[in-house]
Amino acid sequence: MNSASIAETTSPADLFAHQAAAFAVAPYPSRRERRANLTRLLHALLAHQDELATAIDHDFKGRSRDEVLFSEIYVAVNAIRHARRHLKGWMAPRPRHVGWPLQPAQAWVLPQPLGVVGIIVPWNYPVFLSMSPLAGALAAGNRVLLKPSEYTPETSALLARIISTTFPPDLVAVAPGDAAIGRAFAALPFNHLLFTGATAVGRDVMRAAAEHLTPVTLELGGKSPAIVAADANLSRAAADIVYGKLLNSGQTCIAPDYVLIPNASLRRFVEALRQAVGRYYPDAQYTSIISDKHSQRLWSYLEEAQARGVEAITLPVKRGFAPTILINPPQDLKVMRDEIFGPILPLKTYSTLEEAISYVNQHERPLALYLFTRSQETIDRVLTHTISGGVCINDTLLHIAAENLPFGGVGASGMGHYHGQEGFDTFSKLKPVFLRRWLGMGRLLRPPHTRLHDWMRRVLIR
Repeated sequence: MNSASIAETTSPADLFAHQAAAFAVAPYPSRRERRANLTRLLHALLAHQDELATAIDHDFKGRSRDEVLFSEIYVAVNAIRHARRHLKGWMAPRPRHVGWPLQPAQAWVLPQPLGVVGIIVPWNYPVFLSMSPLAGALAAGNRVLLKPSEYTPETSALLARIISTTFPPDLVAVAPGDAAIGRAFAALPFNHLLFTGATAVGRDVMRAAAEHLTPVTLELGGKSPAIVAADANLSRAAADIVYGKLLNSGQTCIAPDYVLIPNASLRRFVEALRQAVGRYYPDAQYTSIISDKHSQRLWSYLEEAQARGVEAITLPVKRGFAPTILINPPQDLKVMRDEIFGPILPLKTYSTLEEAISYVNQHERPLALYLFTRSQETIDRVLTHTISGGVCINDTLLHIAAENLPFGGVGASGMGHYHGQEGFDTFSKLKPVFLRRWLGMGRLLRPPHTRLHDWMRRVLIR
């Protein structure tokens, strides 16, 4: 039986056992092996990029090829290349200082592979959110089991074929299936588990992982605010927010969920949003909502807002769910309590910057925060008086593409980091090592206690 058929016919539990056994035999892949694995992954992704774009378009029933190539393929390729380029430095032992009472000795931190890493992939960016963490896990020397989403069946099947022809199943394998398979997957005794998805599901994943004390990285979401300061360039801010909100039709975990805008700037900002939508989407290059279920959820937000008399402004596009602005919706509406995950943009007005900061801090900590201003004082104030997974100033989304920056949430928006060296470290055991060279001062502290001990105690404790 070849590797492709093994991966397709074997249960997640059997695949896990297969990988765990292989890791036990070879627990520390060389840098050459890891680099070769990253190179194979890179070549596979580049060779199949057009097929992946087509599969994603079919699963979404309409997603721009250009959008996929940038927001899925490019950022995944960038992550793999970054890991390959920095692998030598990441793997190297990291020297640590040893205080004089412990001399003569050496100390260092040794990054060591954890074993078998599980990655649960969401439907909204099925390539990027599988390939980027896979690159980090392979760079760290692990075996990896991927669980793609059932909402993107064509893409998931293609990813399974690509992986099975690129790697043996005891190194990397894909376990497709429905939600029941996903629950069984999360309950496996992984050495680390990465989940990207909704906060409610993240809680279930964490409960399942707790049975084996499996460490988890949760990349969730929440309501990421965009604060437009009084001194911001409204036209540029609107264009940046439209880009961040409507990429993938708002089905992005770090999409601006709502905007805080000064009272005096509201109507000019609405007009700037209208112009930006017309400029960016003059044709049908606009992504569809993934399923009828998700569309109905978005429509329910608008129906509830309409029933409460909220002003709604529709910005027409040629296909798909039209972008809709809601002006000052009450806080008790579902659209203001749930992560929207679609092209609905609430605008909330404020009088002072402190009022905007207070509004953000009254709610759960977001995955991303966006700030538009020309003032360094405003930047410093918002950075030091709000807590979020990440911050992007005078733009949206692009911090996720900076591989030298860690990516991760805080509180309800997640825990842990990956990307770049932080991803390598997440998928590694950073093992502290202490080496005694020869007889040292530490031995003088052993019993029986004498006057020498009293003198040493006074010197050390002061």
